[in-house]
Amino acid sequence: MKALHYEGPFKVSVKEVDAPSIAHPDDCIVKVTTAAICGSDLHMYQGRTAAEAGLVFGHENMGIITEVGSGVTLLKKGDRVVMPFNVADGRCRNCEEGKTAFCTGVNPGFAGGAYGYVAMGPYQGGQAQFIRVPYADFNCLTLPPGIEHEADFALLADIFPTGWHGLVLAGFKPGESVAVFGAGPVGLMAAYSGIIRGASNVYVVDTVPERLAAAEKIGCIPIDFKASDPVEQIIQKNGGMVDRAVDAVGYQAVDASGSKEKPNIVLEQIIKVTRPTGGLGIPGLYVPADPGAPDAQSKEGNILIPFGKLFEKGLHLGTGQCNVKAYSRYLRDLIISGRAKPSFVVSHEVGMDEAVNAYDKFDRRIDGYTKVLLRPNGPL
Repeated sequence: MKALHYEGPFKVSVKEVDAPSIAHPDDCIVKVTTAAICGSDLHMYQGRTAAEAGLVFGHENMGIITEVGSGVTLLKKGDRVVMPFNVADGRCRNCEEGKTAFCTGVNPGFAGGAYGYVAMGPYQGGQAQFIRVPYADFNCLTLPPGIEHEADFALLADIFPTGWHGLVLAGFKPGESVAVFGAGPVGLMAAYSGIIRGASNVYVVDTVPERLAAAEKIGCIPIDFKASDPVEQIIQKNGGMVDRAVDAVGYQAVDASGSKEKPNIVLEQIIKVTRPTGGLGIPGLYVPADPGAPDAQSKEGNILIPFGKLFEKGLHLGTGQCNVKAYSRYLRDLIISGRAKPSFVVSHEVGMDEAVNAYDKFDRRIDGYTKVLLRPNGPL
């Protein structure tokens, strides 16, 4: 089959690799109809992780089941499914508690597994024509047959639930004000979730014009951090600090110039902009080691934050990867009912022959590349 193959920093290629097969009775094989390219894939693409050549990228996947193992009882050939990016066994203590992002049974020595991602287990990604899904009954969410809502459903694998999760981590309640830092796909999904859930005001901080325009289009208040201090802008517009803040940027945050990395800057800003006893949600990715960090501490995953101010204000915070299964069924039904259409973030839909170019443009944030959907098996 054809698959997107990691070669090394800033280099990917489309190659012929062995197609997956059933390796365990609980497996299924899915013909991938849509796989999204994620901002998290760029961390590997840029050489900012320990990813090695040969890895097939792709943790946001959906498609049609072509084969099921003898132990699969809830699924059948021909079912249309989307897979949470979390690979989970459904049997460990964390899975039983709904914390599927921290499954202890699928990736020995580490809490959590994922498709096509460094250190997340031996699971090849879905930026390929086929993918093997372990523990298939647990890891597949069934969808209505056909091709309707394809782009919306593809976002159930990661970014729509992750954006929603950012608000949950922050302790959001309807009627509250929210500041979302970062208007990439996850940030826009966090902002959109705030709109859907009844926030009084949603402020979205970024500097890319297309992304700020997308935020404004869904009813948010755009904040360009290059114009002036975003904390001061938000406090002035809101008439005071916000109730909740979400960091959808992560460890590659940049300063006001937009070019120099400052890993702790968004963490500082969300602490400043949130009212005493408010909440912070941090779904933005932070890593235990970053070889490309701008300072020695950050290279070891140690990021300095104003903990004294966090304590003084009595803020609570939540962080960590999203437990996709906790949300995806309900978000699927919001899409089916017409109450949610997250695909507004999708900027491009490309075939395998365009995937290498798409990575380059997405990484450089040019030509409007915001969220890219890959069609490994051609048009729907």
